[in-house]
Amino acid sequence: MSRVAKITFASSIILSAGIVWGVHYMQQQERETMYQGVLRDDERRREKMRQREEDLRESQRKRALYERFQPVSGSVPPQQVTDSETEG
Repeated sequence: MSRVAKITFASSIILSAGIVWGVHYMQQQERETMYQGVLRDDERRREKMRQREEDLRESQRKRALYERFQPVSGSVPPQQVTDSETEG
């Protein structure tokens, strides 16, 4: 093998190895970025649920306050309705 052929062969091996390493590195970075997105989505979902629960508690507190000053007739919370009331 001539010297030029050896240099060409070695440089093509090095270039190929570099390309393979680069592709694997980019895939690893993309996988990490996608995982971070999942974590952000989970955090947003937890924050939204926390906010909704807080809004529900605030709404229940306001309703109790309003009903204390102005009772609503015929208003029965769903957990207090019995089967006999719904049949009749």
